Amino acid sequence: MVALLLGAIVAPTDASAVFSVLKERALGLKGQIRPLLEFESGINDPTAVVLVIGLTELAAHPQTPWSALLGEFALEMGLGSVIGYALGRLAVLLINRIRLPLEGLYSVLTVAVVALTYGLTSMVHGSALLAIYIVGVVLGNSELVHKRSLRHFHEGLTYLLEVGMFLLLGLLVFPKQLPEVAVPALLLAAVLVFVARPVAVYLSLWGVRMPLAHKTMVAWVGLRGAVPVVLATFPLLAGVPGAQLLFDVSFFLVLVSILVQGTSLPFVARWLGVNAPLDSHSAMPLEYTPTGAGRNDFIEITVPPTSSFIGQRIMDLGLPNEALIVLICRDEQYLIPHGTTRLQGGDVLQILAAKPFAETVQARLAASP
Repeated sequence: MVALLLGAIVAPTDASAVFSVLKERALGLKGQIRPLLEFESGINDPTAVVLVIGLTELAAHPQTPWSALLGEFALEMGLGSVIGYALGRLAVLLINRIRLPLEGLYSVLTVAVVALTYGLTSMVHGSALLAIYIVGVVLGNSELVHKRSLRHFHEGLTYLLEVGMFLLLGLLVFPKQLPEVAVPALLLAAVLVFVARPVAVYLSLWGVRMPLAHKTMVAWVGLRGAVPVVLATFPLLAGVPGAQLLFDVSFFLVLVSILVQGTSLPFVARWLGVNAPLDSHSAMPLEYTPTGAGRNDFIEITVPPTSSFIGQRIMDLGLPNEALIVLICRDEQYLIPHGTTRLQGGDVLQILAAKPFAETVQARLAASP
């Protein structure tokens, strides 16, 4: 039971830590590696929470049948999915319909949506974390009022909460107890990094049309972070025998993962040939606030060096009347576009266009000779 609990606790990966490392090193990833890692990190957190809670219950009450864990898992994941999607769609309508006097109040509203989702899902014994994750996916892929400011607010809040969780880790770890578990914990970390994670990834992606190098990169990017810190407190609070040992071992596993996998990500990506230029967006000063009607779209396009329109004047591009270039960023300078302005490779254009024409304009400007 202790082994099962340890496996469930350290299973979740921390994609935010991975992308922070890649961003600091200005290193991108080819193909579908990044969205796959994002999906994995989002879906395995609620799964691990359900498993840890169920296994903690079994450890505290050995007479509980294993079938109860399976039923609880299916119920929590099912209710979490349904409630999360329903509240996500409702939140989109609420944010776009309500008219608040201050822009910052929309951030407060989204926090209230998170609290409501967590509380309501927990009341009916569903997976609250899965519900919140689905709400976030729905909101992130919908047209929202003040979406950019909402994204910036939640990014900052995420960093704050992650710092708080690592502070919690430091408060609960007792250094004098660590030497006793150092050797077995390091051995477990080696098994987790070099055996368990690769085997799980290759089996999960068996038959998937994906280059072997990409699968290997996914197998290596099993970076553990803040989530195991929280999960390790569940059996500790429940008074499960050996809970402090679980916490100490989890500390070593997270530490080794950050030091070994975290520092080696850029090297491994280059060695496997899956590194790519990191997409960097200029800090454009203009922001488009949709009204909810959804008639127009505000897009940002980078003119590639191979574009067939380099050197041409804007008036000669043949853009539809429903599309307007409102700002150009060139060499970190902002230019007010005119009809006689000639495009250069690397220009970042902000374009206001009717939705049916947005993709057409983007494809046209990216066309090669």
